[in-house]
Amino acid sequence: MQLTLAHIGPKAGKSGAKSNYEALTRLYLDRIAPYYPIQAEAFSTEAAFLAWLGQPKQSGKAARLPAVPVLLDSRGRQLVSTEFAQWIGARRDQGTQHIVFAIGPADGWSESARTLGSPGMLLSFGAMTMAHELARLVLAEQLYRACTILAGHPYHSGH
Repeated sequence: MQLTLAHIGPKAGKSGAKSNYEALTRLYLDRIAPYYPIQAEAFSTEAAFLAWLGQPKQSGKAARLPAVPVLLDSRGRQLVSTEFAQWIGARRDQGTQHIVFAIGPADGWSESARTLGSPGMLLSFGAMTMAHELARLVLAEQLYRACTILAGHPYHSGH
C-alpha cells in the first residue's frame, strides 16, 4: 500500500533554507519507508491537488483503484493514535492501494473537496489552528506511530 503526504503550498525547501520542520518531517517519512512506500507531494492549488488525486497511481505507475483521500480539516474526526492505526490497518486489509493524507490550503478545503466521499475521511488534529509545516510534521509522526502500532513495535506505549 502506497502512502502520500500531500499539502497545498510551496514545495519543501522552495522558500529558502531547509527548515527544521522539513528535516524532522523527512526523518519520519524515512522511518515509515520500511513499513510502506511513502512520498511527499506539494500542489500550488486545491484544484491541482484534486486533478492529481483523480488519476489512479501507485509508486509512479497506474493503479487499479483510485487513491483514498484523507483530508486534514478542523471539522473532521478526531482519533486517538490507536484508532488512527486501526483505520489504516483496515484499509490495508481491504486491499487499498494508495492513501493520500492531505493538508489543505490556508483558507481551508472547499465544500467540494470535503465531500470527496467514501472510503476517505476528514481528519482533525483538533480545533486549534497550526502552521502547515507543523501539521505536516505532526501527521508524519502520527503515520509513523500508526505503522509501529500495526507492527507491534514498542515506539507507541499507549499514552
